[in-house]
Amino acid sequence: MLKILIVDDQKGIRRLLIEVFKDYGYDIESCDNGVKALDIISEFEPDLIIMDVKMPGMNGIDVVKKLREDNNDVGIILMTAYGDKRYVDQAAKLGVDRFVIKPFDLDDLKKQVGELAKDKDFWIGS
Repeated sequence: MLKILIVDDQKGIRRLLIEVFKDYGYDIESCDNGVKALDIISEFEPDLIIMDVKMPGMNGIDVVKKLREDNNDVGIILMTAYGDKRYVDQAAKLGVDRFVIKPFDLDDLKKQVGELAKDKDFWIGS
């Protein structure tokens, strides 16, 4: 079963994504900031992280840097309301799998998760 961690400081986005991906039977955890995400990652060991870039405390780019320093190659989709090319460039250099601009198209996000799930030999329903 695919394990997904959703990290976003907006409660409504977390709730939406939890509902959508639980419907596929995935194991889902969530939190509202990068510091909590690192704690959850060490125990939950997600296959995929869907994470906002801008969050209080530790932002998404810093979480990715820490994961990559620790040689953790978990799949990552970064989301942001700020289409700043600087974030896209940083994310690409850190090996982020996808970069999504908010407001995102839910069907497009599901498709991207499905593609990453197939890359990891998991299947996502339609």
